Amino acid sequence: MIDRIEQATHFRSLHDRPGAFLIPNPWDVGSARILEGLGFVALATSSAGYAFTLGLLDGHLTRENAITHIRELAQAVEIPISADLENGFGDTPEDTGETIRLAGEAGAVGGSIEDSTGDENSPIYEFLLAVERVAAAVEAARALPFPFVLTARAENHLHGRQDLDDTIRRLTAFEAAGADVLYAPGLPDLDAVRTVCGALSKPVNVLVAGPLANHSIEEFAQTGAKRLSLGSTLMRHVLGHLNLAAREMLDSETFGFMKVMGGRNVVDKFMR
Repeated sequence: MIDRIEQATHFRSLHDRPGAFLIPNPWDVGSARILEGLGFVALATSSAGYAFTLGLLDGHLTRENAITHIRELAQAVEIPISADLENGFGDTPEDTGETIRLAGEAGAVGGSIEDSTGDENSPIYEFLLAVERVAAAVEAARALPFPFVLTARAENHLHGRQDLDDTIRRLTAFEAAGADVLYAPGLPDLDAVRTVCGALSKPVNVLVAGPLANHSIEEFAQTGAKRLSLGSTLMRHVLGHLNLAAREMLDSETFGFMKVMGGRNVVDKFMR
């Protein structure tokens, strides 16, 4: 049986080690077991990746969906799980606190709360409310019987707000409110990553996507970044290959895609 205190303590300690570590994002139990079996030290859920398995777009999960997903993964693997909890599935500080409590009870030893509203007309929460929501999440995390790692996300750059100063202002406030890790997905380049890391004293998570995918783990470490995640990229990669295979069968009536399959032994090795 998994000792959640020991697991959570180990996860927190990963953020204190030299360099940066990669926390990839599975989308189901099978992908989680493969990633664990390959040697990754922790995993993070992806709201978009899991939504795709349900035939939904990102942002259409319910809190019940997310908590069920966490519970399934936490029961399937022994390494730590950090959960993508979107905006806490509600606008109020009470919503974020309750979501953290439920995530911890389901088996997550870490999780993120973002300042995105889900409203296209007003995509980012007003500053003071955003900080209050993080503070409530921190309070709920501290009430859990193990050291839950709370990540606070500033979503400006995913919503067309290329305002690095405001992003740093938000992250700094989230840090002061007690967040353990800070995260601004969508940063445009390593210089921006370096600026964010330099402005904060706590660990920074970076989304490896877009232009940032051209850099190595060591290059990220040199900026001061501590944790690297992939969001829904792995799931999109798999779906992309599914599309290519399907198009070949439909258009060419051939099966050349099978030449690049990982092989049945890859799956059999890690399932149980």
